[in-house]
Amino acid sequence: MAEGADIAGRKSDHIDIVLAASPSESDRIATGLEAVRFEHCALPELSLAEIDVSAAFFAKRLKAPLLISSMTGGPERAARINAHLAEAAEELGIALAVGSQRIAIEGRASGGLDASLRRRAPSIPILANIGAAQLVLGYGRNEAMRAVEMIGADALIVHLNPLQEAVQAGGDTDWRGVLGKIGTLARELAVPLVVKEVGAGISASLARRLVDLGVAAIDVAGAGGTSWAAVEAERAADARLKRTAMVFADWGIPTARAIAEARAACPDTLLIGSGGLKTGLDVARAIRLGADLCGQAAASLAAADHSSEAVVAHFAAVVEELRIACFCTGSTDLKALKRAPLINPPDLAG
Repeated sequence: MAEGADIAGRKSDHIDIVLAASPSESDRIATGLEAVRFEHCALPELSLAEIDVSAAFFAKRLKAPLLISSMTGGPERAARINAHLAEAAEELGIALAVGSQRIAIEGRASGGLDASLRRRAPSIPILANIGAAQLVLGYGRNEAMRAVEMIGADALIVHLNPLQEAVQAGGDTDWRGVLGKIGTLARELAVPLVVKEVGAGISASLARRLVDLGVAAIDVAGAGGTSWAAVEAERAADARLKRTAMVFADWGIPTARAIAEARAACPDTLLIGSGGLKTGLDVARAIRLGADLCGQAAASLAAADHSSEAVVAHFAAVVEELRIACFCTGSTDLKALKRAPLINPPDLAG
């Protein structure tokens, strides 16, 4: 099988496995967000309709602090999913991050990652995406800017997935020099650079090193959502590889801890909280811990696979839940929500 077809098949398998995940499979490790409990304000003295949940994201303003996080799939399926997500993000006024553009950059198929994406979403922030592993394999500024330009992106994500690569048959496991190459990209790119994990979290010390290199935003993508080790275990044909992958199914820094510690280490950096966020209350909790924006992928995947209307309905509910959390903490906006009192605040100090 050609490499491009193999990658496309793997990406589509990922979608099917995530969609089919049972609660026991998807909840192997808790995000830690459930321990964040707001003190209820029984007399908020404000209007629910007038609560402002808008947020700045680089040079643009979002109607809500939400990022539709990176999703992918085989080329034909990805094209449908990406169209649904772009149309929904534009209607909702929220940001969109695309999945890995490796196949499109290498000219094997676009998966809807072309100028049509920006036509569907002319006003919202769109984030391009390449894998850190590809930086070792020869990707540099030219490939990065190709990813940006093919979709008219406002920023570029470099995603970190060392665990997934390590437990995957034929994964890219030589990561020597990646940090320096990220620093070079941060200096050379014409757009802001975002670094994100894919579900195992970014530590406070690494977040600080990345920011010192010029990275504009960190997406912690902590543990508690999709376990890519478990996904790869499901895909593995080899019994030994399957067992090895499952050993690491609960690996990673829980999302709540990753957010709190990254915020403490990088007080002035744009911070995206993601990894197992399912509801608007989870978004409120993540913002209270220090996130500026919140990303969601797996929880909205079924909607994305269905229609743009389904995606709009899903995220409209998330926004409404966030607004209710603001209302019931007496928070007029997200700045106030960041200061909302907690009941027995969890100890997330490292």
